[in-house]
Amino acid sequence: MDPFSAEGELLNIHNAFHQGQYQDVIDFDKSSFSSGNAIPARVLQLRAQIASGQAEQVLASLGKEPNTPDFVAVKAFAQYAAGNASTATGVVEKLVESASENTTVQVLGGTVLQAVGKTEEALALLTKHQGSLEAIALIVQIHLQQNRTDLALKEVQAARKWAQDSLLVNIAESWGGEKYQQAFYVFEELAQAPSTSAPKSLVGQAVAELHLGRLPEAEAALQQAIQKDPQDVEAIANSIVLNVILGKETEEPALSLRNISPEHPLLSDLEEKSALFDQAAVKYSAKVAG
Repeated sequence: MDPFSAEGELLNIHNAFHQGQYQDVIDFDKSSFSSGNAIPARVLQLRAQIASGQAEQVLASLGKEPNTPDFVAVKAFAQYAAGNASTATGVVEKLVESASENTTVQVLGGTVLQAVGKTEEALALLTKHQGSLEAIALIVQIHLQQNRTDLALKEVQAARKWAQDSLLVNIAESWGGEKYQQAFYVFEELAQAPSTSAPKSLVGQAVAELHLGRLPEAEAALQQAIQKDPQDVEAIANSIVLNVILGKETEEPALSLRNISPEHPLLSDLEEKSALFDQAAVKYSAKVAG
Protein backbone atom coordinates (compact mmCIF):
# COMPACT_ATOMS: atom_id res chain seq x y z
CA MET A 1 0.00 0.00 0.00
CA ASP A 2 1.24 3.49 -0.85
CA PRO A 3 2.11 5.13 2.51
CA PHE A 4 1.06 8.49 1.08
CA SER A 5 -2.37 7.28 -0.04
CA ALA A 6 -5.59 8.05 1.84
CA GLU A 7 -5.10 4.82 3.80
CA GLY A 8 -1.34 5.25 4.31
CA GLU A 9 0.17 6.21 7.65
CA LEU A 10 2.31 9.02 6.15
CA LEU A 11 -0.69 10.88 4.72
CA ASN A 12 -0.99 13.47 7.50
CA ILE A 13 2.69 14.38 7.74
CA HIS A 14 2.94 14.44 3.93
CA ASN A 15 -0.07 16.75 3.59
CA ALA A 16 1.20 19.01 6.37
CA PHE A 17 4.50 19.39 4.50
CA HIS A 18 2.82 20.35 1.23
CA GLN A 19 0.48 22.73 3.03
CA GLY A 20 3.57 24.56 4.29
CA GLN A 21 2.97 23.65 7.94
CA TYR A 22 6.66 23.02 8.48
CA GLN A 23 6.76 23.32 12.26
CA ASP A 24 3.97 20.75 12.53
CA VAL A 25 6.05 18.40 10.38
CA ILE A 26 9.18 18.97 12.47
CA ASP A 27 7.23 18.25 15.68
CA PHE A 28 5.28 15.31 14.23
CA ASP A 29 5.14 12.22 16.47
CA LYS A 30 6.65 9.36 14.47
CA SER A 31 6.38 6.74 17.20
CA SER A 32 3.39 5.02 15.59
CA PHE A 33 5.00 4.67 12.17
CA SER A 34 6.11 1.27 10.93
CA SER A 35 9.83 0.69 10.46
CA GLY A 36 9.43 0.85 6.69
CA ASN A 37 8.14 4.40 6.89
CA ALA A 38 10.67 5.71 9.40
CA ILE A 39 13.08 7.01 6.75
CA PRO A 40 10.44 8.75 4.55
CA ALA A 41 9.03 10.44 7.67
CA ARG A 42 12.48 11.56 8.83
CA VAL A 43 13.27 12.88 5.35
CA LEU A 44 10.10 14.99 5.43
CA GLN A 45 11.10 16.41 8.81
CA LEU A 46 14.56 17.34 7.55
CA ARG A 47 13.07 18.92 4.44
CA ALA A 48 10.71 20.92 6.65
CA GLN A 49 13.71 22.22 8.58
CA ILE A 50 15.40 23.24 5.34
CA ALA A 51 12.22 24.96 4.16
CA SER A 52 12.18 26.81 7.49
CA GLY A 53 15.66 28.22 6.87
CA GLN A 54 17.53 25.66 8.96
CA ALA A 55 19.77 24.17 6.26
CA GLU A 56 22.94 24.57 8.33
CA GLN A 57 21.35 22.79 11.30
CA VAL A 58 20.29 19.95 9.02
CA LEU A 59 23.81 19.60 7.66
CA ALA A 60 25.16 19.47 11.20
CA SER A 61 22.66 16.78 12.23
CA LEU A 62 23.08 14.49 9.23
CA GLY A 63 26.15 12.87 10.75
CA LYS A 64 23.78 10.99 13.04
CA GLU A 65 21.80 9.56 10.12
CA PRO A 66 22.67 6.45 8.05
CA ASN A 67 24.75 7.05 4.92
CA THR A 68 21.93 5.92 2.63
CA PRO A 69 20.86 7.52 -0.68
CA ASP A 70 17.88 9.19 1.03
CA PHE A 71 20.04 11.08 3.53
CA VAL A 72 22.79 11.81 1.02
CA ALA A 73 20.09 13.41 -1.17
CA VAL A 74 18.89 15.45 1.80
CA LYS A 75 22.48 16.56 2.41
CA ALA A 76 22.81 17.72 -1.20
CA PHE A 77 19.52 19.60 -0.95
CA ALA A 78 20.64 21.25 2.31
CA GLN A 79 23.97 22.20 0.73
CA TYR A 80 22.13 23.87 -2.14
CA ALA A 81 19.82 25.70 0.29
CA ALA A 82 22.87 26.84 2.29
CA GLY A 83 24.35 28.41 -0.84
CA ASN A 84 26.77 25.70 -1.95
CA ALA A 85 25.22 24.89 -5.32
CA SER A 86 28.38 23.50 -6.89
CA THR A 87 28.98 20.90 -4.18
CA ALA A 88 25.29 19.98 -4.10
CA THR A 89 25.22 19.44 -7.86
CA GLY A 90 28.26 17.18 -7.71
CA VAL A 91 26.68 15.04 -5.01
CA VAL A 92 23.43 14.77 -6.96
CA GLU A 93 25.20 13.77 -10.16
CA LYS A 94 26.94 10.93 -8.31
CA LEU A 95 23.60 9.83 -6.82
CA VAL A 96 22.04 9.79 -10.28
CA GLU A 97 24.70 7.29 -11.34
CA SER A 98 24.22 5.00 -8.34
CA ALA A 99 20.68 5.44 -6.98
CA SER A 100 18.44 6.99 -9.62
CA GLU A 101 15.56 4.65 -8.72
CA ASN A 102 15.37 6.07 -5.18
CA THR A 103 12.35 8.36 -4.79
CA THR A 104 14.11 10.83 -2.48
CA VAL A 105 17.02 11.03 -4.91
CA GLN A 106 14.57 11.70 -7.75
CA VAL A 107 12.66 14.44 -5.92
CA LEU A 108 15.51 16.26 -4.17
CA GLY A 109 18.04 15.57 -6.91
CA GLY A 110 15.60 16.77 -9.55
CA THR A 111 14.96 19.91 -7.52
CA VAL A 112 18.67 20.73 -7.29
CA LEU A 113 19.34 19.98 -10.96
CA GLN A 114 16.46 22.20 -12.10
CA ALA A 115 17.56 24.97 -9.73
CA VAL A 116 21.05 25.07 -11.26
CA GLY A 117 19.70 25.12 -14.81
CA LYS A 118 20.12 21.44 -15.69
CA THR A 119 16.53 21.03 -16.84
CA GLU A 120 16.98 18.06 -19.16
CA GLU A 121 18.92 16.15 -16.49
CA ALA A 122 16.23 16.97 -13.94
CA LEU A 123 13.44 15.69 -16.18
CA ALA A 124 15.40 12.56 -17.08
CA LEU A 125 15.76 11.76 -13.38
CA LEU A 126 12.19 12.63 -12.38
CA THR A 127 10.59 10.59 -15.16
CA LYS A 128 12.10 7.45 -13.63
CA HIS A 129 9.56 7.67 -10.81
CA GLN A 130 7.20 4.80 -10.10
CA GLY A 131 4.02 6.61 -9.08
CA SER A 132 5.57 9.43 -7.01
CA LEU A 133 3.18 12.37 -6.82
CA GLU A 134 6.01 14.62 -5.71
CA ALA A 135 8.01 13.75 -8.81
CA ILE A 136 4.93 14.47 -10.93
CA ALA A 137 4.41 17.82 -9.20
CA LEU A 138 8.02 18.78 -9.92
CA ILE A 139 7.67 17.74 -13.57
CA VAL A 140 4.57 19.96 -13.73
CA GLN A 141 6.51 22.89 -12.26
CA ILE A 142 9.35 22.43 -14.74
CA HIS A 143 6.98 22.35 -17.71
CA LEU A 144 5.29 25.51 -16.44
CA GLN A 145 8.70 27.22 -16.21
CA GLN A 146 9.25 26.16 -19.83
CA ASN A 147 5.90 27.76 -20.75
CA ARG A 148 4.65 24.31 -21.76
CA THR A 149 1.28 24.42 -20.05
CA ASP A 150 0.06 21.67 -22.35
CA LEU A 151 2.66 19.21 -21.03
CA ALA A 152 2.01 20.28 -17.44
CA LEU A 153 -1.72 19.67 -17.76
CA LYS A 154 -1.07 16.32 -19.44
CA GLU A 155 0.94 15.20 -16.39
CA VAL A 156 -1.77 16.33 -13.98
CA GLN A 157 -4.56 14.68 -15.96
CA ALA A 158 -2.67 11.39 -16.03
CA ALA A 159 -2.09 11.55 -12.26
CA ARG A 160 -5.73 12.46 -11.63
CA LYS A 161 -6.79 9.07 -13.03
CA TRP A 162 -5.13 7.17 -10.17
CA ALA A 163 -4.79 9.80 -7.42
CA GLN A 164 -8.08 11.62 -7.71
CA ASP A 165 -8.37 12.74 -4.08
CA SER A 166 -4.72 13.67 -3.56
CA LEU A 167 -4.00 17.09 -2.06
CA LEU A 168 -0.80 17.31 -4.11
CA VAL A 169 -2.66 16.62 -7.37
CA ASN A 170 -5.21 19.31 -6.48
CA ILE A 171 -2.41 21.78 -5.82
CA ALA A 172 -0.51 20.83 -8.99
CA GLU A 173 -3.69 21.18 -11.05
CA SER A 174 -4.21 24.67 -9.66
CA TRP A 175 -0.79 25.80 -10.96
CA GLY A 176 -1.55 25.32 -14.66
CA GLY A 177 -4.08 26.55 -17.17
CA GLU A 178 -6.49 29.41 -16.65
CA LYS A 179 -8.92 27.90 -14.15
CA TYR A 180 -8.12 30.61 -11.62
CA GLN A 181 -11.42 30.34 -9.77
CA GLN A 182 -10.85 26.62 -9.28
CA ALA A 183 -7.33 27.32 -8.05
CA PHE A 184 -8.71 29.93 -5.68
CA TYR A 185 -11.09 27.39 -4.13
CA VAL A 186 -8.22 24.93 -3.55
CA PHE A 187 -6.00 27.45 -1.81
CA GLU A 188 -8.78 29.28 0.03
CA GLU A 189 -9.91 26.02 1.63
CA LEU A 190 -6.38 25.41 2.89
CA ALA A 191 -5.65 29.02 3.82
CA GLN A 192 -8.77 29.77 5.81
CA ALA A 193 -9.08 26.57 7.84
CA PRO A 194 -7.21 27.00 11.16
CA SER A 195 -5.86 23.44 10.96
CA THR A 196 -4.26 23.94 7.53
CA SER A 197 -3.58 27.67 7.24
CA ALA A 198 0.03 28.59 6.46
CA PRO A 199 1.89 31.29 4.51
CA LYS A 200 2.26 28.92 1.55
CA SER A 201 -1.50 28.43 1.12
CA LEU A 202 -2.18 32.15 1.67
CA VAL A 203 0.30 33.03 -1.08
CA GLY A 204 -1.44 30.52 -3.38
CA GLN A 205 -4.78 32.14 -2.59
CA ALA A 206 -3.32 35.61 -3.23
CA VAL A 207 -1.92 34.63 -6.63
CA ALA A 208 -5.29 33.20 -7.67
CA GLU A 209 -7.02 36.39 -6.47
CA LEU A 210 -4.52 38.45 -8.47
CA HIS A 211 -5.28 36.53 -11.67
CA LEU A 212 -9.00 37.05 -11.04
CA GLY A 213 -8.44 40.80 -10.77
CA ARG A 214 -9.34 40.89 -7.09
CA LEU A 215 -6.40 43.04 -6.04
CA PRO A 216 -7.59 44.15 -2.56
CA GLU A 217 -8.28 40.51 -1.64
CA ALA A 218 -4.87 39.48 -2.96
CA GLU A 219 -3.23 42.20 -0.88
CA ALA A 220 -5.11 41.08 2.25
CA ALA A 221 -4.03 37.46 1.78
CA LEU A 222 -0.37 38.46 1.30
CA GLN A 223 -0.50 40.65 4.41
CA GLN A 224 -1.86 37.67 6.34
CA ALA A 225 0.98 35.49 5.04
CA ILE A 226 3.63 38.04 6.04
CA GLN A 227 2.05 38.42 9.48
CA LYS A 228 2.38 34.66 9.94
CA ASP A 229 5.98 34.66 8.73
CA PRO A 230 7.68 38.03 8.04
CA GLN A 231 10.52 36.19 6.28
CA ASP A 232 8.43 34.15 3.85
CA VAL A 233 10.20 34.92 0.58
CA GLU A 234 7.30 34.02 -1.72
CA ALA A 235 4.91 36.25 0.20
CA ILE A 236 7.39 39.14 -0.03
CA ALA A 237 8.13 38.48 -3.72
CA ASN A 238 4.45 38.43 -4.63
CA SER A 239 3.91 41.60 -2.58
CA ILE A 240 6.48 43.31 -4.81
CA VAL A 241 4.60 42.17 -7.91
CA LEU A 242 1.27 43.31 -6.49
CA ASN A 243 2.70 46.69 -5.44
CA VAL A 244 3.90 47.28 -9.00
CA ILE A 245 0.40 46.55 -10.30
CA LEU A 246 -1.15 48.82 -7.67
CA GLY A 247 1.39 51.60 -8.29
CA LYS A 248 2.73 51.39 -4.75
CA GLU A 249 6.36 51.60 -3.65
CA THR A 250 8.45 48.45 -3.90
CA GLU A 251 11.71 49.59 -2.31
CA GLU A 252 10.98 48.30 1.20
CA PRO A 253 9.76 44.77 0.26
CA ALA A 254 12.56 44.51 -2.35
CA LEU A 255 15.13 45.32 0.33
CA SER A 256 13.57 42.71 2.64
CA LEU A 257 13.71 40.09 -0.10
CA ARG A 258 17.33 40.96 -0.91
CA ASN A 259 18.29 40.57 2.75
CA ILE A 260 16.53 37.22 3.15
CA SER A 261 17.09 35.66 -0.28
CA PRO A 262 19.62 37.61 -2.37
CA GLU A 263 19.52 34.99 -5.15
CA HIS A 264 15.73 35.00 -5.48
CA PRO A 265 14.65 34.67 -9.16
CA LEU A 266 12.50 37.82 -8.96
CA LEU A 267 15.52 39.91 -7.96
CA SER A 268 17.61 38.40 -10.74
CA ASP A 269 14.84 39.12 -13.23
CA LEU A 270 14.46 42.71 -12.02
CA GLU A 271 18.22 43.28 -12.28
CA GLU A 272 18.26 41.85 -15.80
CA LYS A 273 15.34 44.03 -16.90
CA SER A 274 16.95 47.10 -15.31
CA ALA A 275 20.22 46.45 -17.16
CA LEU A 276 18.36 46.04 -20.48
CA PHE A 277 16.51 49.30 -19.85
CA ASP A 278 19.76 51.13 -19.11
CA GLN A 279 21.29 49.78 -22.35
CA ALA A 280 18.28 50.93 -24.34
CA ALA A 281 18.32 54.35 -22.64
CA VAL A 282 21.98 54.85 -23.53
CA LYS A 283 21.33 54.08 -27.20
CA TYR A 284 18.35 56.41 -27.26
CA SER A 285 20.27 59.22 -25.53
CA ALA A 286 23.13 58.86 -27.99
CA LYS A 287 20.78 59.25 -30.96
CA VAL A 288 19.16 62.33 -29.46
CA ALA A 289 22.53 63.91 -28.72
CA GLY A 290 23.68 63.32 -32.30
